[in-house]
Amino acid sequence: MGSSPLGNLNPTFRKPPRKRVRLLYERRISLFSLFVALPGMLFSGIFIWLQHWSLESRIALTFVELFVWWLLAMALQEQTTRPLQTLANVIAALREEDYSFRARGAATDDALGELSLEVNALADLLAEQRIRAIEATALLRRVVEEIEVPLFTFDPDQTLRLVNSAGERLLQQPSVRLLGRTAKEIGLDSCLSVESGTLVPLHFQGPNARWLVRRSSFRQKGVPHTLVVLSDVSRALREEERGAWQRLIRVLGHELNNSLTPIKSIAGSLNAQVSQTVLDAEVRQDFQRGLAIIGTRADSLNRFLQAYRQLAQMPPPVFRKTALPPVVERVAGLETRLRVQVVPGPDVQLMLDPDQCEQMLINLVRNAVEAALEPRHPPNGAQEAANAPSPRLDPQVTMHWDLTEKELVLTIDDNGPGFLNPSNAFVPFYTTKPAGSGIGLVLSRQIAEAHGGSIELLNASDKRGCRARVVLPRTQPTE
Repeated sequence: MGSSPLGNLNPTFRKPPRKRVRLLYERRISLFSLFVALPGMLFSGIFIWLQHWSLESRIALTFVELFVWWLLAMALQEQTTRPLQTLANVIAALREEDYSFRARGAATDDALGELSLEVNALADLLAEQRIRAIEATALLRRVVEEIEVPLFTFDPDQTLRLVNSAGERLLQQPSVRLLGRTAKEIGLDSCLSVESGTLVPLHFQGPNARWLVRRSSFRQKGVPHTLVVLSDVSRALREEERGAWQRLIRVLGHELNNSLTPIKSIAGSLNAQVSQTVLDAEVRQDFQRGLAIIGTRADSLNRFLQAYRQLAQMPPPVFRKTALPPVVERVAGLETRLRVQVVPGPDVQLMLDPDQCEQMLINLVRNAVEAALEPRHPPNGAQEAANAPSPRLDPQVTMHWDLTEKELVLTIDDNGPGFLNPSNAFVPFYTTKPAGSGIGLVLSRQIAEAHGGSIELLNASDKRGCRARVVLPRTQPTE
């Protein structure tokens, strides 16, 4: 048997199924209304045409009947579709978060009224939830702005999407210039590459700043975001370090004093016995010289320990209202090696310990003067210095201060060689001076932090020299 030619047709060429035509809801209501009244209309039409009326009367009555039939169908459609359209408009307004519309005809005695009641109740609930969400968002934004911890939010592309006021102060830029920039562009890429709870160095507030990074994830509109919270732990770490070397100083001081006292006593006794012993003059002189060196070095080591014990025995500051300009003028007048220029600033009174702050400024001014008076050695020999066209700068140290809303900023500028390694400036016992002890800057920062402030040392970027920047609060909690 031969195969049918229709059996070889590709099934992809089959005629697609015919779509079912569906009338609109309004049209179906109209048809159902007409069908419901159709039997009555037929009966009444037959009744009219069976009467012995004139032809004109029967035609007129038939048209009136058809017109009334059409009016009743339209009225039924209107009564059925209009409430549904109203409910649809209300729901559309809810979808657009406009909760001012309400459905009419809400009642408990019919089905449509109950539906209107439920829609209105839903609108009231959504409006209340929206108000709560707005209030919660406003409260959250207020808390984020008022919190003193820098907070940043990044999207999956590491683009900054949110920053609070503390973050603006840390980066020293307003949010309008920060939002939309990547973490690498604003210098926070290291915060996204380390584990949460890691310490990272961020040099926005000095080379010794250490920040604790706490990172978490959340979703906004289904898109994952990263929340980065930074905590400045530099002061806490310094307190731990200070406590460690203070304990070390106390232990070493106690042990060394216990040893230095008998060493000095024995050296003195041996020196007295040598003087009374019959010895060759040269031998006696050697003994006396050696014993004198032992006693001298014991005294020097004792003075050395007493100087370092200042750090371990620093008393807490005694705050009282003090005018700043006289303190600055007095400190500048104590320096006799070089005239310290004081640029007059605003007249201000602060709650501070004048004795401790004066000692802090004396240490900073002394360091600045010694740096300014340091000889300028040519880097590559005297020949380059002879060929250099620029003249040698005169030593100069300047003090001035400014006020912000909450802080006093006092700066001490010098035109010395600057710091080769500013990160070591506040390391205890570290010094680059032949006769230095390495406690002046450490003691100064301890005094500043006891007042709730800070000290920062920076090399000048546009000229030769270094700047010491002292920040003190204008008020103290004890006030």
